[in-house]
Amino acid sequence: MKDTKALNIPTLSGNLCNQNLLQAAQQFQTPLFVYDFNQIAQKYEQLKLAFGGRKMLICYALKANSNLSVIKKLATLESGADCVSLGEIKRSIIAGIPAYKIIYSGVGKQDYEIQEALKIGILFINIESKEELLRIEKIAKTMNINARISIRVNPDINAQTHPYISTGLKENKFGVSIEEAKSLYLYAHNSKVLEPIGIHFHIGSQLTKLTPIEESAQKIASLAHSLLALKINLKFFDIGGGIGITYNDETAINPYDYAQAILETLRGLDMTIICEPGRFIVGNSGVFLTKVLLEKENQDKRFIIVDGAMNDLIRPSLYNAYHQIIPLKDTKAHQSLADVVGPICESGDYLGKNIALPKLERGDILAILSVGAYGFSMSSNYNTRTKCAEVAIEDGKLRLIRKRESFEDLIALEKDYL
Repeated sequence: MKDTKALNIPTLSGNLCNQNLLQAAQQFQTPLFVYDFNQIAQKYEQLKLAFGGRKMLICYALKANSNLSVIKKLATLESGADCVSLGEIKRSIIAGIPAYKIIYSGVGKQDYEIQEALKIGILFINIESKEELLRIEKIAKTMNINARISIRVNPDINAQTHPYISTGLKENKFGVSIEEAKSLYLYAHNSKVLEPIGIHFHIGSQLTKLTPIEESAQKIASLAHSLLALKINLKFFDIGGGIGITYNDETAINPYDYAQAILETLRGLDMTIICEPGRFIVGNSGVFLTKVLLEKENQDKRFIIVDGAMNDLIRPSLYNAYHQIIPLKDTKAHQSLADVVGPICESGDYLGKNIALPKLERGDILAILSVGAYGFSMSSNYNTRTKCAEVAIEDGKLRLIRKRESFEDLIALEKDYL
């Protein structure tokens, strides 16, 4: 067996130990998401400390995990919020993040969302196109209000990550080219209602190579220098998010090395750094618990059928993503390869393929690791399955932070129209 410590493979430890997880499964039933709030705080502080005394604002990316209690925990640590919908902006406000620490990104903002964001008074809106810039200008004029903006610049750098989560190439839908960005900044600078205060890039998610980030920062820093020379008063340098985590045996980027690479590119720029981590903060802090229903074999193929499914955790089906799967029982017994699959009527309904597992019995609990990001937030009600409960564990104590959906919750918006 491989030495998991040498390979830095995620394992159960700290708050997320067998005893606590078995207690959570018994108390709140399965399938279930459990989050280690102490680890979430630790990851936030680790990134903050990496940048030392430099002026910076960490804006947690809500899309990774938008549970109100998770956001509130980060708000107490003085985090800001990176939002991609009006709903996420409202979640941030409810959870205690001040409006002046909220940024709003995304390629398809609707008029009512822009209006509400301006009314709330968020820090700035990230512009994704010329058409959007003109639309925001028109809305701001109608509202008789100034619109603080940043422009998302596409550096055309290969992030070396999964193509579905790569966002920094010219064929991706996000941002504008460096050449177009220059003209948009000049236009905004001369507008009576647009106030360009930031510059932004984000090349992708689950980044494990530092070079593409450094190259992108260098390109955008050069653009920032030229814009400042034109008296465009930029105050914020938004480096996006995307720092990867270890799911299997990846070597994650060291936060200190990440910070130093960014700071090196910003020599001579007196701007506040904005960082938008999501997965880095919550990814390894979450575990998905699922109960074994039965084992079966089709010829030589072994299947472990569990009560969790692709509607609960879609990453394996969607990205062919790998998650460590650990039984909460003695693992010293003989192991053989098995697919861990759910009850959904799809061949793509699996949580892991060819996983080495011991013989399992009905009722045994499996812990699926590193699901704090893009786990619950991407879940659905496919096959009329109710969404899981979510539980926080902090200082060894469990508490419910989202109750399990009931069938009545599921049909509440439909039954009155029969």
